[in-house]
This record gives sequence, structure tokens and C-alpha cells, in this order.
Amino acid sequence: MYIIGENIHIISDKVKTALVDRDASFFQDLAVAQVEAGAQALDLNLGPRKKDGEDVFPWMVQTVEAVVDVPLSLDSTNIRGIEAGLKAVTKAQPMINSTSAEEVRLEEVPLLAKRYGAKLVALTMGKSGIPVSADERVNIAIEKLIPRMIEIDFPVTDLIIDPLVLTVSGCQEYCPELIEAVRTIQVAWDPPPAISVGLSNVSNAVPFENRSLINRVYCVMLMGAGLQMMIANPFDEDLKEVVRIVEERDGSTPLGRLFVAISDRVAAMEQPAKEDVDFNDPDQVKVWKTVQILLNKVIYADSYLQTRSSQGGE
Repeated sequence: MYIIGENIHIISDKVKTALVDRDASFFQDLAVAQVEAGAQALDLNLGPRKKDGEDVFPWMVQTVEAVVDVPLSLDSTNIRGIEAGLKAVTKAQPMINSTSAEEVRLEEVPLLAKRYGAKLVALTMGKSGIPVSADERVNIAIEKLIPRMIEIDFPVTDLIIDPLVLTVSGCQEYCPELIEAVRTIQVAWDPPPAISVGLSNVSNAVPFENRSLINRVYCVMLMGAGLQMMIANPFDEDLKEVVRIVEERDGSTPLGRLFVAISDRVAAMEQPAKEDVDFNDPDQVKVWKTVQILLNKVIYADSYLQTRSSQGGE
């Protein structure tokens, strides 16, 4: 699994403060810590930065590149800010995160990526927003995003499709559709583009104590569908452990066997099954309950783990 570190993100109060103070050591320490924790690239999500983007992005690129060599993903809707950041890159091939199928962005952002030799993350959303169904998202990829790349002679091998993870809290019906979108995009074009997701989005607005569990169960299901890249938290040791378990097919523990079984079921286009679960094991029950909400089988509530378990699947 290729992990793009998510932790330099404007949503963080510490990041906001460090940006105001131009605290280079804060960002350098955070960049190094993420890489040492296993991140193979870093997402720099600084928001639109409408007033100072052309100053902030190159400063951030120079600050982070001074201490790490991994690719940097410039994450903003500010095209001028992104271009200023791209001009400052001196090390690994950068990424632009992101374009969409909305007409203006699809016209401008791929050309910018081509001009600077950057990889490009493209979202399966258009002017009307994010479609629910997997088929609609796949259609955006194969009817709009990929044809635009071909039109401008942009390498499909440098294209990364993001079919968009939304939170299980409020957008539950999107969760199983995203799994199918990941599966289908891989076979919808030859050569297939890479696929990445913002994994932590699935647990946005969820109580903190449940976020890691939801993230890692969803990760296991997405890996079963073929996911090999994600923006995620490299400091989440439990998440990295389930990635290892699935990649190495490590069934040496009961919980590990369950994760492998869930991934295998999804890979075979089957529903995860209650016969794979030991309902006497509280940790396996938590995983099973999480699978049910992510498949939209049981209505999500913040207290979903406290509800009475049923071996019939709730």
C-alpha cells in the first residue's frame, strides 16, 4: 500500500497556527515524522489560500524538501498557488491534488500538470457534485477525465483517479458504492490509471474513539477491491498493521484471519459473511458491526458499537 501522509492539513489548528507564524521547524518535524512512520509521499493541504497562496506554497515546498525526499502532493483549489509551488519543487515528481470533471478545472489543471511533469489526482465529480452510484463515478472517469488526458497527451500512467470517500456519518449510502467504483475503474481502461482515496474521510464527524476502527475496516474492504494507494494517517499503527496483515495474508491471529477473510470476500465480489466471525470475540464483533454500517446494511449511529450484536448480521 502506497501511503500519502495526510497530516499537513489546514483543518488542524496546529497547522493553521504554524502557517500564520511561518514555523518551518514545525512542518519539517511533521514531515520527517510522517516519512519515518512509513509515508511514501506527503499531501500538503493548505486550503485555497486566496490571498497568499503564491507565497505560501513555494515556502512550504522549500521547507519540506529541505528535510525529506519523497513526492509532495499540492492540495488546493488555488491554481496559481499550486503553480508557484510546482516551480519550487527540486526533488521527486510532484502531484497536483486535484482536478474534477467540472469544465473550467478540467480545462486548466491537467495542462498545468503536464507543463510541470506532475502527476494528477482527478476526482469523479462534476458540476452537479458527487454521484452516489459506482457506475456514475466510473462513467465520469472514462467519459471525461481519461479522455481529457488523452486529448492533451498527458500520460495515463501519471493520472490518479480518486472516486471520493465520504463519511459514513450522513453519507452512508456512498460507502459500498465507493468499493465498487474502486473495483471497476481498474478494468475500465487499458492501461488503468492509479486509484487513490482519502481514507480518513470515511470517519469524518464520527466520535474520535471509533475513527481508527472505521478507517481500518474500510481499508481492508477497499484492499479487497484492489486499492493500492491512499491518503491516510501514517501514525495510525493499527491501520498499518491491518495493511500488513492483508498484504502478507497473515492469519496467525483470529482477528487477522477475519481481516483476510473480509478482504477475500470483497475480492471475490461476495458479501463478508457471519461464518467468518467468532461472535464470542468482542474485537471481531466490533469489526463485524463496522462492516455492516460500511455496507449500508445497518443504519449508522454514533453508538453503533454499543447496540446488541446479532449473529444474523444485526
